[in-house]
Amino acid sequence: MSRFNVRKVAVLGAGVMGAQIAAHLVNVKVPVVLFDLPAKEGPKNGIVTKAVEGLKKLKPSPLGIPEDAALIQHANYEEHSELLKDCDLIIEAIAERMDWKLDLYKKIAPFIAPHAIVASNTSGLSITKLSEVLPEEIKPRFCGIHFFNPPRYMYLVELIPTPTTRPEILDQLETFVTTAVGKGVVRAKDTPNFIANRVGIAGMLATIKEAENFGLTYDVVDDLTGKKMGRASSGTFRTADVVGLDTMAHVVKTLQDNLADDPFFPSYATPPVLAKLIEQGALGQKSGAGFYKKVGKDILRLDPAKADYVPAGGKADEIVARMLKKAAPERLKLLRESTNPQAQFLWAILRDSFHYVAVHLADIADSAREVDFAMRWGFGMQQGPFELWQAAGWKQVAEWVKADIDAGKALSKAPLPAWVFDGREGVHTAEGSWSAALNKYIPRSTLPVYARQHFPEAVLGSGATDPLKAGTQEFKNDEVRVWSLDGEVLIASITAKLHLISPTVTEGLLKAVEIAEAKYKGLVIWSPDDVFSAGANLEALMPVFMKSGAKGIAPEEKKLQDAMLRIRYAQVPVVSAIRGIALGGGCELSVYSARRVAAMESYMGLVEVGVGLIPGGGGLAYIARRAAEMASAANANADILKFLTDGFTNAAMAKVGTSAIESRKLGYLLWSDVIVPNKDELLFVAIQQAKAMFESGYRAPAKTLFPVAGRNAIATIKAQLVNMRDGGFISAHDFHISALIADVVCGGDVDAGSLVSEEYLMALERKHFCGLLEHPKSQERIMGMLQTGKPVRN
Repeated sequence: MSRFNVRKVAVLGAGVMGAQIAAHLVNVKVPVVLFDLPAKEGPKNGIVTKAVEGLKKLKPSPLGIPEDAALIQHANYEEHSELLKDCDLIIEAIAERMDWKLDLYKKIAPFIAPHAIVASNTSGLSITKLSEVLPEEIKPRFCGIHFFNPPRYMYLVELIPTPTTRPEILDQLETFVTTAVGKGVVRAKDTPNFIANRVGIAGMLATIKEAENFGLTYDVVDDLTGKKMGRASSGTFRTADVVGLDTMAHVVKTLQDNLADDPFFPSYATPPVLAKLIEQGALGQKSGAGFYKKVGKDILRLDPAKADYVPAGGKADEIVARMLKKAAPERLKLLRESTNPQAQFLWAILRDSFHYVAVHLADIADSAREVDFAMRWGFGMQQGPFELWQAAGWKQVAEWVKADIDAGKALSKAPLPAWVFDGREGVHTAEGSWSAALNKYIPRSTLPVYARQHFPEAVLGSGATDPLKAGTQEFKNDEVRVWSLDGEVLIASITAKLHLISPTVTEGLLKAVEIAEAKYKGLVIWSPDDVFSAGANLEALMPVFMKSGAKGIAPEEKKLQDAMLRIRYAQVPVVSAIRGIALGGGCELSVYSARRVAAMESYMGLVEVGVGLIPGGGGLAYIARRAAEMASAANANADILKFLTDGFTNAAMAKVGTSAIESRKLGYLLWSDVIVPNKDELLFVAIQQAKAMFESGYRAPAKTLFPVAGRNAIATIKAQLVNMRDGGFISAHDFHISALIADVVCGGDVDAGSLVSEEYLMALERKHFCGLLEHPKSQERIMGMLQTGKPVRN
């Protein structure tokens, strides 16, 4: 795959978006220089410096680790324009003012390298109009790039060409944004607000209007239009508050200013409640009040009739919640035919969305696929509007929508396009997705970068291969599938709920190692969702515990520990491909692999103290061994305790890395491990790593003894724990658990420097793990977690 070499990126504008785009570029190890105006007082880079400092305080954090903020180079236009000459990509992200942007382009044009791509991060301004002020030689290298907020977490990036953008420039940028930045790219047409904001904001306006029509409060609407409906948990009005009501109004104004001929134009009117809130300075979350207001721990909602805030917490009617759990055809039929106002409201907003996307498809997108991906990736929908329509029965839903249009119930009198009624069953097929502009089905992009995605996200109806049915199957039990895509590297996929590790999973992984050693170059542990493994399956062991107590659990625990060692000492490399959560036993499984390949958004940690236990699958033995290795690398006579402290603290406090970068800092990923920006490239990279290790002559590590910190280190740690307990920072049971963790990681009652084996430490782990199982306080924690899913502090 030929790649556009982006050695450095310039981001122009240190506002909310610009600073966070710079932060995410740092996350994925792309050098970045952040520009803004020279400060009027103090250091000239003051504006940028303040913005970068602000990044460290934001939640959720735009940075993988706060220290990486130091990697952002500070600059201002007055002193540092020459730096632009070294940048291969320039992303302009200043305020949404056409005149300001055009003025900036004139200033920077002389400093743009002859090969550099220039892109404007705008949420809706005309890219073509923005390009008009640029010199002729830069126009072919200019386009729009629309990151969604917050840039680290939102998967969607829209790319928008102008009539003069060279196709290869867009291909190069799409490749970079996909593989290096880790985003899902949707190409949009240069129409107001592009795809996601055009459809999303029109949908929010329709929701506000229909909520008024049916007399529903904002909290009830948010409950209806959140997770119950397969959308972002924040629903509609909370989303508006998070985005900022002024930002929303700005996007609405773009619709008003540019779409006078749109058949839906009347529905773009600014809702009076929105205008009034903005007038009062209630801009949502950033100003402390909007549709909602937090007072102490209480969440209040606006009551427009009272012009004041009242307690929130309204929920969907149970009968409507049950309707939303039905399959799409029955769900939409029930909502449409119900007399319940909440059900009628939901049918109305769904009808409005189907109507809107059908009428506008030809204008805003190359195909229906771009619309559905934009809404999934930009607005957190499980299904895009076309996917839901198709799933519910294309022809029937089309007739229902037409009937409502004819009856004057819809937002617009515009008829559905003729292609809707041409006998089709939907817009997504194995051949491709429907392009209303070209009157044909268009396949997915064949850019070489997508060859790195074995199982990319797909739209319903496209005939995409199910990863758990793909390839050649070698073995399968109830909770593990062992298979191969290429006949060279074996893949083990855990299929249990949350990929919890049970005896059945252990059996499947051991079988995978056996098959890999016999026939393959390596083994990759990978599953096609956002969970690597949430830990051990305590529930699966409950019958054994009820029958035989902790004595019955000990043999099962030993089997798990032995499986970890079997994976560590396998004769072929075992690579864990981590995406999403890898907690407890899942974290242990990964650290006992020969290598880890982790998606940027991976959350790793040993969290067993949350259920009143200690790590029992070799996690503490790993911490002790790593401390010995690091001490040896530093100095033959180094104090092991110095290298052990962080590992002990991480386990005792159940610290979880909030990114792959932080997980590396915590020691659950090593510098030799690979962090992959794009989740859909994870399997490809993991397979390549396994092959490369095998071809390089991989040998399993030699079994060896290593030194431990011993009884004196245990005493030192316990002294600190006593202070925490007596100061009220931890409970007596927390002290007990932490002391047991210290006992294992320090090697028990032995002299400092004593040589031990992994098996010795695992026996200590097992002893304390089983002892805690019989402790009443730990049992309270375990039952609390199983019943409520939340940790119990006791």
